[in-house]
Amino acid sequence: MGLNKKSVDDINVKGKRVLVRCDFNVPLKDGAITDETRIVAALPTINKLIADGGKVILCSHLGKVKNGPNEGESLAPVAKRLSEKLGKEVNFVSDYNVTGEAATKAVEAMNEGDVVLLQNTRFRGKEETKNGEEFSKELADLADLYVCDAFGSSHRAHASVEGVTKFIKEKGGENAVGYLMQKEIDFLGNAVENPVRPFVAILGGAKVADKLNVINNLLEKCDTLIIGGGMAYTFLKAKGYEIGTSLVDEEKLDYCKEMMAKAEEKGKKLLLPVDTTIAADFPNPIDAEIAVEVVPSNEIPADKMGLDIGTETAKLYADAVKSAKTVVWNGPMGVFENPVLAKGTMAVAQALADTDATTIIGGGDSAAAVNQLGFADKMSHISTGGGASLEFLEGKELPGVAAADDRA
Repeated sequence: MGLNKKSVDDINVKGKRVLVRCDFNVPLKDGAITDETRIVAALPTINKLIADGGKVILCSHLGKVKNGPNEGESLAPVAKRLSEKLGKEVNFVSDYNVTGEAATKAVEAMNEGDVVLLQNTRFRGKEETKNGEEFSKELADLADLYVCDAFGSSHRAHASVEGVTKFIKEKGGENAVGYLMQKEIDFLGNAVENPVRPFVAILGGAKVADKLNVINNLLEKCDTLIIGGGMAYTFLKAKGYEIGTSLVDEEKLDYCKEMMAKAEEKGKKLLLPVDTTIAADFPNPIDAEIAVEVVPSNEIPADKMGLDIGTETAKLYADAVKSAKTVVWNGPMGVFENPVLAKGTMAVAQALADTDATTIIGGGDSAAAVNQLGFADKMSHISTGGGASLEFLEGKELPGVAAADDRA
C-alpha cells in the first residue's frame, strides 16, 4: 500500500486554482448543523492554502441524495459556518449543476486567498457512472491543482475523489493529500503496515460478515486480536457454546472456526468473552431501563440474549491493552447506546485512555462511542471515515489515496 504521498506541504499553490475535496457531510436538523466536527477537521488544510496564496475551490457531498437535488441537502449552511470559522467570506455557488457557468465565473473572479464552495457534488447524479467521467473533467477544468482531504470518501472511486485526478495530471497539475488525509494515512496505514509491537486489535460491532476481511488481515498483522460485540456470539457458538437468543450469523460459523485455527497456527492470541451480560430481550427503546445479569459465556440460558461483555471479560481485555504499544479499535463491545449495556465499551475505552500506546479508533460506532463516553481527547487518533477505515484495516488500496501523486 503506497503511503508516501505528496501533501499540501509539497506543492506550490501561490496564484494557482486549487480544488480541494473535503468531507462536509455534516448532520443537519431543520437546516442547522448539529455537529461541525468535519468542518473543523478541514480548517488546517484550507487555512494553509489561503496563507500560501492559493485560490481555494472547495467541493464535497452531503447526504445520500436519492431523489435528485433538494435544498435540504444543499451545502449553503456549510458555507455560512465556514465563513465564520475562517473569518472571511466563502463564496457559495448554489448552482445544482455544480460545475456550470456560475462556478466558472466565480472561479474566474477569484484573487489569491479567496475561497469558493461548490454545490453538493451528488447533485450531479451518480458520480461513479459514465456521467462521472464528464463531471471529473469539468471539475479539473476549474483548477490547476487538486487536494484530497476527504478520507471518509476515499474508498469510493468517484468523480470528485479519484476521477478528477486523471484530468489534473493530463494538464500537468499535481494531486496531493491534505493534512486530514495525511494524518489518517500516518496513523491507520502505519498501524497496519509498520506497527510498534505489541500490536493489539479490538473488533466489535454486530455482524461477523461486516468484518470478515478485517479479521483475516489483522490476524496476519497483530499480536493479539480481541473480539467483542454481537459478532462474539458467532465465535462462541462456533466453539460449541449455547448462546441462547443472542445475535448469530449461522453462515459464518465455519469461518469463525477457521479464524480460531489460524490464530493458533500463527501463534496469535485470539481473545473471546469469558463472561457475558445477558437480558431477556433487546432494550426497546434502545436506552430503556433493562434488567441484566452476568453469566459465564458457556452458560447463557436458552431464553436469554447476550448484549455486552461481562465484568471478567472487561478486565481481561483491559489487561491485554496495558502491555500494548499500538492499539486499533473498531466496533463497540455491546449495546453502548444503553447506559446499562455500555459498561464493556466504557471499560475498553478507559483502558485505551490509560495506556501509553498509540491508540487508533477506526471510525463509525467506536468513534461515536468514544465521543459519547467522553474519552475522545485521550485517544491518539479517531478516524473520520467508517467505511474507509474498515477497508484500510482490510489491507485494501483506497482509490482516493492511490490517486494522489507519490513523493519523489
